[in-house]
Amino acid sequence: MREELLKIIERNSRIDLKELAVILGVEEIDVVNELQMLEEQGIICGYHTMIDWEKTSIEKVSALIEVRVTPQRGQGFDNIAERVYKYPEVTSVYLISGGYDLLVTLEGKSLKEISGFVSDKLSTLDSVLSTATHFILKKYKDHGTILTKKYEDTREKVSP
Repeated sequence: MREELLKIIERNSRIDLKELAVILGVEEIDVVNELQMLEEQGIICGYHTMIDWEKTSIEKVSALIEVRVTPQRGQGFDNIAERVYKYPEVTSVYLISGGYDLLVTLEGKSLKEISGFVSDKLSTLDSVLSTATHFILKKYKDHGTILTKKYEDTREKVSP
C-alpha cells in the first residue's frame, strides 16, 4: 500500500482521503494513519502547489545554475550545499554527477536579479570554483505535469 499511496499523492496531494482509500482498497482510517506515519518519518516532506507563472501577470524568472565546488574534508558537499540552500532565492539544490557538483535552481523578478545573485552571493562563497547559469525560457513539463498544450493544426484540409 505504501508505494502506491506515495505515487498517488505525489501526483495529486489534494486527493480526497475517501477516494484514496477506495483506490487502495483499504479503510479511510488506514490511509490517515499511514500518511501521518509517513510525515513523522520524514518520507513525506511537504505538500506543494504547482503554478504556471506564465499565465499570471506576475513577473518571475527561473534559472538553473551549475556550480563547481571544492568539497570540504570530512563534510564533502553538505556544508556548501547548506550555505547555498539557505538563501531565499534558491528553490532547490541537488548534488549531481558530471562536470559540475551542484545544480541550483533560483527564482527572481528579473534576469538582472538572478545574475546579481550569482555574481554577488553564489560565486563569492569560499569553496565555489565556477558557475554556469541557464535561464529557463519556457517550461513544457514540470514535476510530471504537462504545462503546454499540443499544437493542433486547425486549418481546413484541401484535397487535390
